Amino acid sequence: MANSERTEPLVLIGPKGLERVLSGLRVIAPELPFPVQCIELRDREQVIERKGYRITAFRVQHNMVCYGYSLEILRAGKFDAERAKAAGIPLKYWNPLQKGNVIEAEDGRRFTPDMVLGGARKGLKVTYCTDTRPVSQISEHASGSDLFICEGMYGEPEKEEKAREHKHMTMYEAARLAAAADPQPQEMWLTHYSPSMVYPKQYMDEVKKIFPRALAGKDGRKVELNFQEES
Repeated sequence: MANSERTEPLVLIGPKGLERVLSGLRVIAPELPFPVQCIELRDREQVIERKGYRITAFRVQHNMVCYGYSLEILRAGKFDAERAKAAGIPLKYWNPLQKGNVIEAEDGRRFTPDMVLGGARKGLKVTYCTDTRPVSQISEHASGSDLFICEGMYGEPEKEEKAREHKHMTMYEAARLAAAADPQPQEMWLTHYSPSMVYPKQYMDEVKKIFPRALAGKDGRKVELNFQEES
C-alpha cells in the first residue's frame, strides 16, 4: 500500500490482540505514509458503520477467538420529485436531500430526507466466515446475502469427526447453514479447503443436493453484484 502511494488512513478490524499483531508486522515496516487505526472487537456481536458501509462482526466457534463478518451497502429509498414539489422544496436542495443530508434553508425552513424519499430499498450484502463449527448465528447473518462465502474444510464425509475435533466444518455442514438461512443467500462459495483436498469440485454434486446455488471457490474467482431495481 505504501508503494502504491497511499496516504489516506487505513482502518483494520479484528479480534482482541489485533494491535499486537500489527505491532509485530510494523517491525519490518516502521515508516508508513498513512496512519493505521485498529478497531478491536470485544463483544459477541458488534456493528461498525463507515462511509455508507455497515459491517457486522459476529463471534463463531473455533479453538481461538474468531469472527464472521457481514458487509452491507445500504440503499436509501427512491427520490420522489412529486413529493419534493408538493412540499415546496427548492430544486437546489433535491440532490443533498437525496444523499441523506438535512437542510437548514435560509428562510428558516428545515428539510429532511424522509420528506422526499420512499422506503429503504434492498442494498447489497456479503457474508464471510471461516475457522468455525456450524453455529446458528452464521445462518442468521447469512440470511438475505447476495453472496455467502463459507469454509468447507473437508469434502470427504468420513472426515466430519475430524472437523468436529479441530473446530472446522465440512462442505455439507456449510451447505446446510446456507439452506437454513431465511431468506437464503443468492449464492454460496466454499473456501478454506484442507491441503489434503486436491479437487474440491468432485464433492459439489452432493453439496448442491443440499444447497443448489453452491460453488467451489478458487483463486481469482470474482463476481459483480448489482442493486436490484424495483419494477
